Amino acid sequence: MTTFIDRVPAAIDRLDPGLHGLIIMPGDPGYDAARAVHAGGVDHRPAVVIRPGDATQVARVVTLARETGLELSIRSGGHSGVGHGVSNGGICLDLAGMRNLEIDVEGRTAWVETGMKAGEHAIATSAHGLVTGFGDTASVGIGGITLGGGVGYLVRKHGLTVDDLLAAEIVTADGAILYADEDHHPDLFWAIRGGGGNFGVATRLRFRLHQLDRVYGGLLILPATPEAIVSFVTEAQAAPEELSTIANIMPAPPMPFVPEEHHGRPVIMATMCYAGPAEAGERALAPFRAIARPLADLVRAVPYPGMYPPGGSGARSMAAATTMFVDRVDLAVAGNILGRMESSTAAMTVTQLRVLGGAMARVPVTATAFAHRRSRVMVNLTAVHADPAEAGEHAAWVAAFAASLRQDDPGVYVNFMLNEGEERIRAAYPGGAYERLARIKARYDPENLFRLNQNIPPATG
Repeated sequence: MTTFIDRVPAAIDRLDPGLHGLIIMPGDPGYDAARAVHAGGVDHRPAVVIRPGDATQVARVVTLARETGLELSIRSGGHSGVGHGVSNGGICLDLAGMRNLEIDVEGRTAWVETGMKAGEHAIATSAHGLVTGFGDTASVGIGGITLGGGVGYLVRKHGLTVDDLLAAEIVTADGAILYADEDHHPDLFWAIRGGGGNFGVATRLRFRLHQLDRVYGGLLILPATPEAIVSFVTEAQAAPEELSTIANIMPAPPMPFVPEEHHGRPVIMATMCYAGPAEAGERALAPFRAIARPLADLVRAVPYPGMYPPGGSGARSMAAATTMFVDRVDLAVAGNILGRMESSTAAMTVTQLRVLGGAMARVPVTATAFAHRRSRVMVNLTAVHADPAEAGEHAAWVAAFAASLRQDDPGVYVNFMLNEGEERIRAAYPGGAYERLARIKARYDPENLFRLNQNIPPATG
């Protein structure tokens, strides 16, 4: 009788570049690069990496995985915090070979293949004065960030990435290539707007584009005191919706533009993005500059792609991390943040605060699988370390820190989750969204082929 182990070499032997795409095997040049992910400490070794060139080849790879039982992973940009994009011992379906972009300038829409990176998309569309908001990292894959929701530089002005998603081409577990939008497979279209990769391989996505020639944005670094943190959050909530902010509370790195006497001391390293003209941006940022004398002020008028840090993200450091939402940041919360960070033994700790609201909050809670429309502030806690033996210590510190911050909003943003268990996945989909997703999963992926993700098992019965 043929066993699972017996099927592995047989399945790989049948691979045909003409049918499946570029095939990268262990020992081939480029194998190690193809299996590398952005999360440190992840060393997954797939039996094969396959890079299809179109949806038809994707469908053949999906069918191969289903028929052989080989574990299937889907890689868009490799930014999963736990390495979900690369199977350990199975098939890695890598979308890097699918990066075509078709821009309709007059209609302000774009069809994009999901192997494209956010920074590439921004550069191509901004050449026409048009943008779609993705995340805050140029190297993140279009597919992964979109399917989880997409919180980025334009979240208050234009909402989540999924709020600009108009349609999708999806390969489902049975190998079918489906077109999904509000009128075609509307249940599937609802599910992929926040439900992650549970329902198929998104091969192409159609986005709405917004007119935006330039933004007024960049780094603003302030000394971090409890009062400054509270003032920053208060001003971010009161700011025009054109302004989205990402505030990283952390020890100041030894950057040349930060005064040396502040190196290692707590700062608010804030990325500011005003989606409009510089004159209006200056007025919007004036209250932030008045909180304290800036240690560095690099905010300026730039084309939208200029918001992405130069060189992308090459980090491979290990980190304990968690994500959550809070309703308020008062002096007690701000003091707790600074005190907890001082207690850490990690090489670097970061508390990130993202004030939400605006366009994101005007979408009905049940309109998409992303259900945190009323959440006010997203918090991400990170402890970076180099020694794997210290992982447990730093994870415990992060967990205790999160528990001390927890308020009335139990939700979690799925794109920032690690391996945290079913209860946390359910928290990502409140108000009946999880149960609805499980029913849709049962329709499109009843055998849970697509399970290397923040997994929602198919409903039974």
